[in-house]
Order: sequence, then structure tokens, then C-alpha cells
Amino acid sequence: MTQPNSIDAVQDLLNDQGYVCGRALATVVFLSLKLGRPLFLEGEAGVGKTEIAKALAAGLNRRLIRLQCYEGLDASTAVYEWNFPAQMVAIRTAEASGGADRNVLQAELFSDDYLIERPLLQAMRPDENGAPVLLIDELDRTDEPFEAFLLEALSDFQVTIPELGTVKAPEPPIVILTSNRTREVHDALKRRCLYHWVDYPDFDREIEILHARAPEAAEALSREVVAFVQRLRTEDLFKKPGVAETIDWAKCLLALDVINLSPEVIGDTLGAILKYQDDIQKLQGSEAKRILDEAKATLEPA
Repeated sequence: MTQPNSIDAVQDLLNDQGYVCGRALATVVFLSLKLGRPLFLEGEAGVGKTEIAKALAAGLNRRLIRLQCYEGLDASTAVYEWNFPAQMVAIRTAEASGGADRNVLQAELFSDDYLIERPLLQAMRPDENGAPVLLIDELDRTDEPFEAFLLEALSDFQVTIPELGTVKAPEPPIVILTSNRTREVHDALKRRCLYHWVDYPDFDREIEILHARAPEAAEALSREVVAFVQRLRTEDLFKKPGVAETIDWAKCLLALDVINLSPEVIGDTLGAILKYQDDIQKLQGSEAKRILDEAKATLEPA
């Protein structure tokens, strides 16, 4: 599929995949595609940063390649590894047969046959459907040396394998980087990218999202769920619920055949929206009723 030629077309493409976004986000996605620049998305966990890459890949019919970042991730692990067990078997087989030429054997051992491609190298390979979408997820979990390597890789869209040489992408991948901002990412890397802060949606936008992702939920229940979650985000919590939790909670309520929220239902299903025991304890007893009453008050006609 060809890339969208307008901001409205980007919104339509994402909407078709069940991803509801505002014009500001659609604009930066459009510019990223148009200019071939990586897109750097920051925001709280669960606001939909990762889902943008998934929706974009599905909408464009491109392969999605995900590099999940973690502490200790290094360049070699992100690019490639050699299949050492297979190499050892080949060495022993050659030794057992006798007379193996050492130079020939070494060339065979460090060939594509024994190469395990990791996400960054996969993203540099040609694809019949067009350049893949490379999702570098939760970059803030890595360290500065990896950032420095990534800066170089994204500058030229190429990586070097000492035994094989340099692999350059025939067409630059569509790159989306995400961060939950547990630490600051270096400015040098940010300068290579277009930037957007993905915030919690307002009430109307979150209702749209819930309609798209849980269309079977009744209008009244959807409004109560979103109003409660939005009010909950104003509380002093260790981890505020994201949009992902709103969707999960609505689906849990549907599975329980819930028609309207009540303090009892909320108490039974808090594990769908809150992920820390301290936060759950804060909503025990009368607190859930208080927040529910305040949420419902916002839904009543003025």
C-alpha cells in the first residue's frame, strides 16, 4: 500500500486499524513518513505509543519488526548473533571427516548460513512489500552506549558485521522509537527524530477509542468507565491507568455482564486497571464509591 498523502489520510489509515488519534499526532506521523525521519514518541505507559507502530504497519501492509529494549541491551544483540551450536557441529563434522581446509571452513562458518539476524539487521533487508516498520520500544530502558550506537545506525541506515561487511538498507525503514521517560534520552538522538508527547486522551477521545476497541460495550457503561478512569488519574497513585487499562477493564466488565458500575463491581475488578497493591488498597472501602460518585456527577446534565 502506498503511503498516505495527507494528514487526513493518516487519520483515516489509523482509524481503519482501530487507532483513534488527534490531528497533532497524525501530523507528526505524516511528516515522519513524508520526510523519512524517525519518530520519537514519549509518554506514560499505556497511552498507545506502541500501538501506533502496530496500526501503521497493518495499515500500510508492511512488516513490523520490534526491538524490545531492556537494561544491558548491546549493539551486537540488537543487530546479529552467530549460531554457535551449529558452528560447533560443523567444526566437529569437518574434524571427523579429516582434511578440512581451515580457511575454507572459516569462510563457511561465518556466512549467512550461520547468521542469526536480530531486529536492526532485519530492518535493513529488502522487503517485497516495502520498507518495514521498525519499532524500537522503551528506549529509556537502555543505556547511553546503546543510544550512541543507535544514533549512528539511524544516521546512515546501515550496520556493519565485521565478518561479512556493511549492510545498508536499500530503502530506509519507517522507524518509531518509544520512551516511558523513566530517564532522559540524549538530545543527540532526539535531534535525529521528529518528536511527539503522547498524553492521556480527553473524555471524548477516550470514548472514541473505547468504541473502536470495545464496540460491544453499551454507551452508558462506556461513559461510566471512561469518567471513572479519568477521575482516577487525578488521584495520587503510583501508576495511573492508561488507555490500555481502560480497554481491558471495559472488556472485563463485559465478560461479567455488568450493565452499570457500582462500588462492589469496582472492588472486584480493580486488578484490571491498577497494577500495584498500594494503589489498590487506596481504593478499598468508601474511596471507590467517592470516586464513582464524582465521576458520575461529571456525566449528569448541567
